[in-house]
Amino acid sequence: MGAAALPLPPTGSLPPLRRPDTFTEEQVASSLDNLEAIYCPIPLSFVLQSPKKSKKHILPVAATPPVDSGYASEDENDKEDAAKVKEALLELRADAFERDFAIRWLTSFVSRVEEMILIPDDARQLATDKAYCILESFTSTPEDEDQEDEGIERDFSFTLCSSAPSPVTGSCENAISVRLIDGPLASTDHTAVGLQSFAASIIMPQLMCASPSRFGLEELAKKETPPYIIELGAGTGLVGLAMAHMLPHLGVAQPTPLIATDFHPVVLENLRTNITSNFPGVENPPVDACHLDWSAVSREPPLDRQADMLVATDVIYAPEHAIWLRDCAAQLLAPDGTFWVLIAIRTTGKFEGISDTLEAAFAAKECPKDADGRLLSILDIEIMAKPDGLGRGDESGYKLFRIGWK
Repeated sequence: MGAAALPLPPTGSLPPLRRPDTFTEEQVASSLDNLEAIYCPIPLSFVLQSPKKSKKHILPVAATPPVDSGYASEDENDKEDAAKVKEALLELRADAFERDFAIRWLTSFVSRVEEMILIPDDARQLATDKAYCILESFTSTPEDEDQEDEGIERDFSFTLCSSAPSPVTGSCENAISVRLIDGPLASTDHTAVGLQSFAASIIMPQLMCASPSRFGLEELAKKETPPYIIELGAGTGLVGLAMAHMLPHLGVAQPTPLIATDFHPVVLENLRTNITSNFPGVENPPVDACHLDWSAVSREPPLDRQADMLVATDVIYAPEHAIWLRDCAAQLLAPDGTFWVLIAIRTTGKFEGISDTLEAAFAAKECPKDADGRLLSILDIEIMAKPDGLGRGDESGYKLFRIGWK
């Protein structure tokens, strides 16, 4: 905040994010405090009663006590200044350009926060949580505070390039659109990571649309029976929903829905909402949501069939996850099926080296075998660069795994 105790416009106060490695804890706290003061309003009566000195702090996501903005004064003669502050706040909140700038800055901030090496890990986490809280304020109003947070709606569009004209449109290029909700950003349940769409889940549909034949999607149209596809750790459902919109353009019949699975009940609830919103009014949508525990795989319907294709994106966050995923895939993948996995490469931070655990799991002696003695194996690994504008700060690239029986 400035010395004049007035809110500062985001365009004039937020530091450029070109060099996040130079950011200091004080600089981040000041920037977020200023945005919070503008876009997370507190009762003016509290402002007038607060101590004059600003407090430097960053609130965790679960905490919502009022913030000392530094505007307050115990002197009655300062009431006029307080009125000016209130007027300035209202003017800033109504400025669409400033608002859009703040949203873009916050979105970039949370994706690059891991690059802020001058800030301790715990402070970076708290700053990330606070940034998400401020972002959430852009999607709610004071009247909504007592209502359930429905998250942020996002639109995605991918260009499908097929080798043959689509039986739907007659074109070799078609727009594949997906609209979904990223769950509440202020969720206090940090195990529900599937409530947000991470970069890998955006990159996978891009890859599939750019080259369907690479993933064997055009070959699925030649099968005598409709293909059976299962997504593991579906999260918001972006990959499965994109595939469901994509397959008809490739001539793939879909009387059997694609099965999007996840473990967490809250994630599944959000996933079902996204399925309904993408296929409004459709009694039997081409995607079905289903609970699946990798460590105790159920073969009850709709998981009673083996899949022609399994898909998973950025679903490993602990070594045991890789083992569970491997053993789960062994039960669900058909003898001639393919399992595609896209994982972020992280060389710093909490999840450093986690992408290597999948390779280790498949190299283990206890790697599963089928009835004919074939091993479930990694058939190919492709290293991919991190696209501009996508991915968290701790992601340096991605590994695309092609897995099958050998």
